[in-house]
Amino acid sequence: MAGMKRMSLDSPEEVRPFEGGKGQVALVNLDAGGVGRGVFEPGWRWSEHVKPIAGTDSCQASHAGYVISGRMRIEMDDGQAEEFGAGDVMICPPGHDAWVLGDVACVVVDWQGFTDYAKRR
Repeated sequence: MAGMKRMSLDSPEEVRPFEGGKGQVALVNLDAGGVGRGVFEPGWRWSEHVKPIAGTDSCQASHAGYVISGRMRIEMDDGQAEEFGAGDVMICPPGHDAWVLGDVACVVVDWQGFTDYAKRR
């Protein structure tokens, strides 16, 4: 049995900024995978601020996360769309665009899709 381990997203192992200064992802890496906290500033949109980093037409990460604050709209490549806000658990498969709604930063803790998110290739 492994011992306890403490890590903090306030002292992450890695920080990946988005294009245009519109936020960042802070990461800690666990044996089971990465856990990240994304801060998406007002005006952030995946297709503008992460697409140039990812080099794909849409986000190809699969997300499982919890929204701490703010609101975000996610639209799948097939047109399905959903809005997520504070207190929501978010499950989102690959193939989507996303953007912040309103003038409050959207903060999301993700335990599935941030390992390679906004990682320069």
